[in-house]
Amino acid sequence: MQTTSPDPRQIEALLEFYTSAGVDCFLGEEPVDWFALTQEQAAQKAQALPSAAGGPAAQASIRSAPPQAAAAAAGPQARMPEAGLSAVLPDREVIAAARDLAAQASSLDQLRNCLAGFEGCNLKLTAKKLVFSDGNPNARLMFVGEAPGRDEDLQGKPFVGRSGQLLDRMLAAIGLDRSSAYIANVVPWRPPGNRTPTPQETEICKPFIVRQIELVDPDILVFLGAASAKTLLGVQDGIRKMRGRWMSYSAGSGTVAAIATYHPAYLLRSPLEKRLSWRDFLAIKEKLGK
Repeated sequence: MQTTSPDPRQIEALLEFYTSAGVDCFLGEEPVDWFALTQEQAAQKAQALPSAAGGPAAQASIRSAPPQAAAAAAGPQARMPEAGLSAVLPDREVIAAARDLAAQASSLDQLRNCLAGFEGCNLKLTAKKLVFSDGNPNARLMFVGEAPGRDEDLQGKPFVGRSGQLLDRMLAAIGLDRSSAYIANVVPWRPPGNRTPTPQETEICKPFIVRQIELVDPDILVFLGAASAKTLLGVQDGIRKMRGRWMSYSAGSGTVAAIATYHPAYLLRSPLEKRLSWRDFLAIKEKLGK
């Protein structure tokens, strides 16, 4: 039977597909949420492997884990991340460090620089660019989504893909554009494969968006989707129950009128719900006095 060598172009296309889908490491037979494990738990997990600690199977399992978990499992002498990486365990100390760093920023430029130099979120290792904001920082209206996607990661701006184009049309329908609004996300780095950010990743990034809202000091805060509303308001209601009603968001020493509406990406999948978002945007227009 004659065999042919695989086409390098096909292999390259397959690897690119896997990477875009978020498959960026070797996995074992059973799924392990390494990000949910503490350093001690990760070490215990490695010790429970059937192979000897220094055997090929054990080493392969350690290499398949994210860098911070692999370092914990490999022991004290191997806890330093590989060259060029600065992966960390997402623990309380990292969240506290993010909170302290965000509080030090007295302007949006300083906050952006703080985020650019922050090494506490592992999403930074896989993202191409920091997606900080777009629009007018002096606007009365501020939108907050959950996390950037592929197009946003490439351009370094939030809501520039298909969902962003829909948001632009929705703004235009009430007589506004990006110069009339300020746009940001809770998480400023794209999760691999556009997956949902983990609770730890969201908590690490939360102090920065909280400080960003304080510095912008908008009159109206709009949550695009349930994720950003739940993170910043601390509520558990679904978007269907939450959307369309005015709420209060505590920002610094005052409060901001807040409302949640459907994320534009959801509206692209469920166009019939646009009528409800239209009502929300009419309410925003009325609140602005336009």
